[in-house]
Amino acid sequence: MRRRVLLTGGAGFVGSHLVQACLQEGWQVGVIYQPQVGISQVEKFGSSISVYPVNGPTAEVLSIVEQFQPELVFHLASVFLAQHSPKDILILVDSNIAFGAQILEAMALHNVPYLVNAGTSWQHFHDEDYNPVNLYAATKQAFEDILEYYVQAGWVRAITLKLFDTYGPADPRQKLFQFLACSARERSRLEMSPGEQLIDLVYIDDVVSAFMVAAKRLLSGQVASHDRYAVSSGEPVRLRDLVEIYQRVTGETLDIVWGGRPYRDREVLLPWTRGERMPGWEPVVGLEEGIKLISDGKSDG
Repeated sequence: MRRRVLLTGGAGFVGSHLVQACLQEGWQVGVIYQPQVGISQVEKFGSSISVYPVNGPTAEVLSIVEQFQPELVFHLASVFLAQHSPKDILILVDSNIAFGAQILEAMALHNVPYLVNAGTSWQHFHDEDYNPVNLYAATKQAFEDILEYYVQAGWVRAITLKLFDTYGPADPRQKLFQFLACSARERSRLEMSPGEQLIDLVYIDDVVSAFMVAAKRLLSGQVASHDRYAVSSGEPVRLRDLVEIYQRVTGETLDIVWGGRPYRDREVLLPWTRGERMPGWEPVVGLEEGIKLISDGKSDG
């Protein structure tokens, strides 16, 4: 019998690659999404997946879970904002806390036993057990605390994967490599921070591999309650050095103004180092290889 897995955030960059990996395993895949976000990144899968729009009511989420009857849920849906303004409060709380709580309640009511949750290393500012870098990270921790209730109540077993910086080809997000590529293409000057922060980058195929290993650990009964792991390269690189590596690999010459803008408030200068690596998983794509792959526009995921 085919495994049935439901994804939230399946239309995002990481989520769409995870959908493909699940299909390659022969699993039956459902994607739950908010209409304002859309599903453009998973439209290519056509009828191979089931898609379920959700507009907010808890009853709607309960109905979707009852209808699809998954065995496991991948929960990746979230709104990321490095810095927020007052108008962002409700969307952060609704997307990063309330929606996840609705999913958990649906899982509990319809006997869905397993959840793989996407957390963030930004829950650990200054390498502390808990110190949120920003409100986004605080909402991720809030959901993790809600998840812990459902775990302790005996309704769900879970793995939370704390993600670091993710990257790969055709990434639609406005992240570092997109800015560097744009600067190279347009021959424009790029103002950056002083560049002393350490960046921990994990290639998309390795990120997806972590989610798949986590799912298989849950499905094989290796998780008693709620395990937490860091999806880290283990080899953080200073931003200035990262840009040098990018130029060497791609052959581009960039016009960078170091110190052209200040660090953000609560800039992460030193990434979290105390997270445990999940048994059975390790990154295999090195930084130089990953940069070459994004330059060539290729991915195995």
